[in-house]
Amino acid sequence: MTEKLFYEDPFLKEFSGTVLDCREEKGQWIVTLDRTAFYPEGGGQPADHGILGNVKVFDTREKNEEILHFCDGPVDIGETVTGTVDWARRFDFMQQHSGEHIVSGILCGKFGCENVGFHIGHELVTIDFNTELSTEDLIFVENEANRYIWADQKIQIAWPSPTELENMEYRSKKALSGAVRIVRWPEADCCACCGTHVRSSGQVGMVKLISCQKFRDGVRIEMAAGERALKWINRIAEQNTRVSQLLSAKPDETAAAVERLQKEIYTLRGRVAELEEGDFIRKAEELTGKGNVLLIEGAMAGDSLRKLCGLVKERCGGRCAVFAGGDGTYQYAVGQNGADLRSLAKELNEKLNGRGGGKPEFVQGSVKAGEAEIREFFLSKR
Repeated sequence: MTEKLFYEDPFLKEFSGTVLDCREEKGQWIVTLDRTAFYPEGGGQPADHGILGNVKVFDTREKNEEILHFCDGPVDIGETVTGTVDWARRFDFMQQHSGEHIVSGILCGKFGCENVGFHIGHELVTIDFNTELSTEDLIFVENEANRYIWADQKIQIAWPSPTELENMEYRSKKALSGAVRIVRWPEADCCACCGTHVRSSGQVGMVKLISCQKFRDGVRIEMAAGERALKWINRIAEQNTRVSQLLSAKPDETAAAVERLQKEIYTLRGRVAELEEGDFIRKAEELTGKGNVLLIEGAMAGDSLRKLCGLVKERCGGRCAVFAGGDGTYQYAVGQNGADLRSLAKELNEKLNGRGGGKPEFVQGSVKAGEAEIREFFLSKR
């Protein structure tokens, strides 16, 4: 049974311990000590990393009350080694875990729901609740959680007796037996938890609820706490500054500027569509009765490509093939009334490195070929 120093002092960064066992498995060494400050993966919190003697610890797990250190090299059994925890990683996890407790406690207390899932990811924390939440609900919870954090409440951690536990109200995602560790944030949360935490809520710094999406019978919230929250806010602020510069708008007026730009784009698209349709009609009229027609145009949207092909095929009296693009890549649409163009499309795709298909009278797709190759192919199909 490994002595768990991370429970005695979660801020312990360096310690010494005696090596009880070291065995190699699949190119990695699994080391057990008589005591350790390395926290093993569990309860939604990732494992600690760091240094043990002169080797790197890249994973930590618990099995049968023993803490297993997965290392990139061996250490001598019986030796007393110094362990150094990757403190930046550990403190980040403590900020995220404590922030999650505060958010979950406030949210569950307010809405009478349960936290049914929790995971500390590489960038964000995800929390699952078995209830639906509105934007207004999230704003309320975020504000209350940050007010609690700024009040700098002290954490309370205890191992109550079975009798005490029976008379205690606490959050837990599953039925528990044996010794149960209770983590309490006074007036915010009381939860069974095996993870490491900061000493007081002020050390969380802040929390930011980033997104809320429907998940199973409730919602999944993405959250960031502490330095992660600050980095996320700074990243968004930097993007907003760039947007404000591009739109020549004040940073707090970018949304209104984007709305104005969208209206302008909508108006311009309508005008472009009118001009484009007029141009297509003129082209179709000029090609009336010309028989088979091949048009090679500049890049255009798929709807425009199909519209031009449709207008021309109704007037030309033969097959209309329209290719739009350039630099060796073209989208195509081919149509002909009363014909079956599927064999033509198959041959076209084979000869011009293309892909596509469709109905007997209309096929479409794309090719990787030059204009000369396209013209040569259709010249052979006259």
